[in-house]
Amino acid sequence: MIKRTFVRTRELKIGMIIDQSLIDRTGRILIARGTPLDEYLIDSLLKLGVTSVYIREGEEDPEDENISPQTLETIEKLKVPDRAKVKLSESVKKRVSEGIQYLFNNTSSDTFTDTANNIAHDLMKAISDNDAIAIDIGTLKVSDEYTFKHSVDVATMAMIIARKHGMSEKEVQEIGISGLLHDVGKSQIPNEILNKAGRLTEEEFALMKQHSLFGFKILKEKGSISQSISLGVLQHHEKINGQGYPLGLSGDQITPYAKVLSVADVYDALVTERPYKKAFSQNDAIEIIMSMTTDLDISIMESFLGSIILYPVGYTVQLSNGERARVVENSTEYILRPKVVGLKSGKVYDLAKDLSCANIVIQ
Repeated sequence: MIKRTFVRTRELKIGMIIDQSLIDRTGRILIARGTPLDEYLIDSLLKLGVTSVYIREGEEDPEDENISPQTLETIEKLKVPDRAKVKLSESVKKRVSEGIQYLFNNTSSDTFTDTANNIAHDLMKAISDNDAIAIDIGTLKVSDEYTFKHSVDVATMAMIIARKHGMSEKEVQEIGISGLLHDVGKSQIPNEILNKAGRLTEEEFALMKQHSLFGFKILKEKGSISQSISLGVLQHHEKINGQGYPLGLSGDQITPYAKVLSVADVYDALVTERPYKKAFSQNDAIEIIMSMTTDLDISIMESFLGSIILYPVGYTVQLSNGERARVVENSTEYILRPKVVGLKSGKVYDLAKDLSCANIVIQ
């Protein structure tokens, strides 16, 4: 059985099989999907600034080589390309990575606001150039350092969610800035607390919960950052039911920017491994998000769910009935249940609409 795993470039080993194609800005394939990695290729990935890649694990199933012509024809006939996803060129990733690290390390700099605006502009341009309406966070990694990676992921996801939600271009841009800076207050939290592998003490957790307030104060002192952006930073841990922090706000007391950031922040935190927790799978993270109806804004959650692609078209999945299947079409309304074609039977499983498939899930 083939398994697809996301691995940091620095942890790659000679002989691993890359399960994605690396393409440059001109569309040239630098490394083809299915290529065994050697020392030269791993070194090239590091020099290109590629921080993580998908790796194929396990033995190739003979079933893949024995798909009947009729099944292949069905797959090609039913295949519907995925919605456009955000793509960041390596040069943009480098600028964004350097920029976000600069912001966190130089909160008192005179160029702080300009730097934040420039990064958000780069992300906005990447979204606009691709007319992107969907997210695959696996392609967004810009740094191996959690705080920086998380800030860029949250900003990018928040911008896509805001766009899906019908917000204006100015609002999308400002939400991007707010997302980039939502954790800037952590620059005032000691690293031994930020990266502690064990459970935080009550005192440590109380200090950690002040990071959104610290970030708000940093931005307010600038005088050049809008109130909407600052409030998004302040309120991104507030919950609709009033059980969040630091102010315990609820419902409409929470600004729209913060409601968007909250969904993106929770999702990215769930799917990212940290010293004190393992990462959830994207499937499990989505189900957790869907269960948080008293914590997160429902309409924002719907825009988020309509922006995520879990199973890219062309991806092979394992069904609960024992058959492997190829994804041919995704549903924006039921992202956990795409249309697939069984590789052995050639049967079409419309998991979202066919009631006869109601008891079949992707494992």
